[in-house]
Amino acid sequence: MSSHADRFAAAAQRRQDQTSGLRDFVDTLEHDLDPFQHEACRALAAGDGVLVAAPTGSGKTLIGEFGAFLALAAGQRLYYTTPIKALSNQKFREFQKRFGESRVGLLTGDRAVNADAPIIVMTTEILRNMLYSAVGVHEDVAFVVMDEVHYLADRTRGAVWEEVIIHLPQRVRVIALSATVSNAEEFGAWLQATRGRVHVVVEEHRPIPLSQAVVIDGELHALFDRSGGVSQSLIARTRRAQVEQWRPGQRPGTHQGRGPRGGHRQSRTEVLEALELESLLPTIDFIFSRAGCEAALAQCRAAGLRLTTPQERVQIRGIVDAMSEVLPEEDLAILGWPQWRDSLEDGVAAHHAGLIPLFKEVVERLFQEGLLKVVFATETLALGINMPARSVVIERLVKWNGEQHAPLSAGEYTQLTGRAGRRGLDREGTAIVPWSPDLDVQALAGLASARTYPLNSSFRPTYNMAVNLLTRFGAEQSVALLERSFAQFQVEQRLRNLNEQLGAAQENAEELQSRATCHLGDFDEYFELRSRLSANERAVSRRTSSSERAAVNVALEQLGRGDVVYVDRGRNTGFVVILDNGKHAAETAVRPLVLGTDRRLRRVSATDFASPPHAMSQMKISGAFSARKPESRKRLAAELRTRTADLTAPRPSRPVVEGDAEVARLRREIRAHPCHGCDEREDHARWAQLRARALQESSAIQARIGQRASTLGKQFERVCLVLAEMGYVTRGEVLKTTDEGRRLAGIYADLDLLSAECVRHGVLDGLESHELVALAALLVFEAREDDDYAGEPISAPGLRRAMVAAYDAWQDINEVEQRFRVSTQRTLHAGFVRPALRWARGDSLAAVLASTQLQPGDFVRWCRQVIDWLVQVSEVLPEGSVVRSTCRQAVDLVDRDIVQLMSQ
Repeated sequence: MSSHADRFAAAAQRRQDQTSGLRDFVDTLEHDLDPFQHEACRALAAGDGVLVAAPTGSGKTLIGEFGAFLALAAGQRLYYTTPIKALSNQKFREFQKRFGESRVGLLTGDRAVNADAPIIVMTTEILRNMLYSAVGVHEDVAFVVMDEVHYLADRTRGAVWEEVIIHLPQRVRVIALSATVSNAEEFGAWLQATRGRVHVVVEEHRPIPLSQAVVIDGELHALFDRSGGVSQSLIARTRRAQVEQWRPGQRPGTHQGRGPRGGHRQSRTEVLEALELESLLPTIDFIFSRAGCEAALAQCRAAGLRLTTPQERVQIRGIVDAMSEVLPEEDLAILGWPQWRDSLEDGVAAHHAGLIPLFKEVVERLFQEGLLKVVFATETLALGINMPARSVVIERLVKWNGEQHAPLSAGEYTQLTGRAGRRGLDREGTAIVPWSPDLDVQALAGLASARTYPLNSSFRPTYNMAVNLLTRFGAEQSVALLERSFAQFQVEQRLRNLNEQLGAAQENAEELQSRATCHLGDFDEYFELRSRLSANERAVSRRTSSSERAAVNVALEQLGRGDVVYVDRGRNTGFVVILDNGKHAAETAVRPLVLGTDRRLRRVSATDFASPPHAMSQMKISGAFSARKPESRKRLAAELRTRTADLTAPRPSRPVVEGDAEVARLRREIRAHPCHGCDEREDHARWAQLRARALQESSAIQARIGQRASTLGKQFERVCLVLAEMGYVTRGEVLKTTDEGRRLAGIYADLDLLSAECVRHGVLDGLESHELVALAALLVFEAREDDDYAGEPISAPGLRRAMVAAYDAWQDINEVEQRFRVSTQRTLHAGFVRPALRWARGDSLAAVLASTQLQPGDFVRWCRQVIDWLVQVSEVLPEGSVVRSTCRQAVDLVDRDIVQLMSQ
């Protein structure tokens, strides 16, 4: 029963919610807010910014919606930023439905819809570019929502998020929405230091509980038992499956056949049938490759898998036909539209970047309406797109990260499994991993239960960033701004920790110093002599061992059948006779076969001898001798005993090794030192040894501090040195951007400096518009891991010249970067040059796709990248210039038919 004080506080909170508008906002919703949503919205209403870190699917977007509600009520604006265009498009549609079409606009680089609306949805790069432009952001922007803000950890694009947060006017409040991260408080502390008042809300509770399972032979097995430990029955079942896969008589092609990498893998149809049996559809099956997604779709078609009712098939056909009307018949044919629609009607689809945007949009809509039962998807789908499912399947716990195949991180696993469980529809979500021999159940349990997935900055200065900062702020203030980044904040946090460790290590060393003193003399000096002696003795021992082994091996190679030698190391010392010197054995080192006086046969090696062996006698071994016959061994062993009865075991000879004289000299100095006669000498030495370790630890910490201090400042300095060397900033104490630098400031392409160099040195001059399209394709295209695009050679001499000049410019930049220890340039790849050239010359979509391995979605996406590059370059060129006019003509050549349709 609540107290009077509790009731009074609740009444006061209700009055405050009514005054702030929160009550009015809640009245527009179908359900009340969760506690974390209440907390975040009240912080916004009180004038704070917010950071909300909560599980995927928990309803973080609602806080952004409340920001829009507040902005509209006050006659102000809100920008809603997302990391990908697909998510921007989805949020645009959702906000139009929520707040009205006239109040919501969209900016994604290739689309500008209602750009003066009070609510504008955009990609984060667009906002970054606006901040650097002369126009800047609208004066009446009150809020910026940064959806999926944890994307700032992305190694290629993450810096954009930090640039935005740093450069936004202080009047703008940030609403940062993040997936669950374990260092949300650290990130929140940086936001507070950078943006002022920011309220941190951390929600770890999933609105829909998540269970974890492994599927084996069509049966689901819980990953955890009731106590929260790994299920012992699952472990026993996986061991049995491991044995079963190697049973004799397995039939290839069955679920017990050998699958990828030689192991048994569950068939996808078998997994889906198990999910259907357990009422776990709809599901998203994450496959970390586009080809894998398409192969899975083909497998379902081949198996005749149908998961929809007749009524659902009619609904699907109607939606697909209506949404596809914008595409001409000839394009539908080349895109495989009939087969694609058939799969959709069966309730199965693929979702990846190789699909054209319209196809992905259709899949998203059908899934949201509950008409699709299975979507095979790459991890991009987990990035905020609203497609919750009853279950998710993660086929493998390894994915390509752009550089290598690496295990999924706990954060990635959590992001993917966050799609499981639909609010208001499911009591719980289920994450499923199909069993295979390379599945480590303990590792899976670790991923599933991990609560440590920190957000780490990937921020680094780029050439475009450097010239923009120098243009707007000058060198000194630019460095100060960089030092406000989350990257520098994390560095300083770690430096504080390292300094604390350093202080403790130094304090420990000082305390140990007082114990390691001697009244007879300078014990530090004495301990130094001992340390040098130990180091020299170890070195001599290593050299001695190496010399001895080499000498022994040489001696062993010279022994022959019947030679009698003495084995002086190991458990079986004594005289032996050589039966076979082992020169033809499989081993790399010689290992003679010998017989001892104990009748035992064995092989000996260099480790059995303290010094090089030599033949002390010679025995004649009959050709009739057989080492396999006990009687033969008995007779030969008896003869060996007789032959060696009067022989004396040789004394090991130690080779003279370089360093022996120094060891002898140090021993004399130690014996002559006053501290050597101290009764407590060894006690002092123990304390001195501990002090030496403390000093060593201190030195290591200092080295780490030196490496981390001013990291961003040094990177920025090196980037500026490259720019100065190439004429984009002035040399001298005061760094200023040149005219070429100001041109570079308007080029945001990945290869920004190379693009600027091509403009500067006339590489674009004289090109026809379709040739300019092809050159742009060279500068924007980035090949995937397995891309191998072949085609006819480039015949146009002007284009060939321009491409050679671009490669030369790339090499020039690379040489300058190496000199200043900077690395920003990826390798140029001509894989999109020919398709872009054919498209610019007017070829049909069918003809272009038939000449390349590019998937339709990739083709459209790279065409949009080419358009973006051409627009950027045209805008940094003076009005009336020929190249500027050619750029605009080139844009018209590319922006046609399906490319134009997919930008709408």
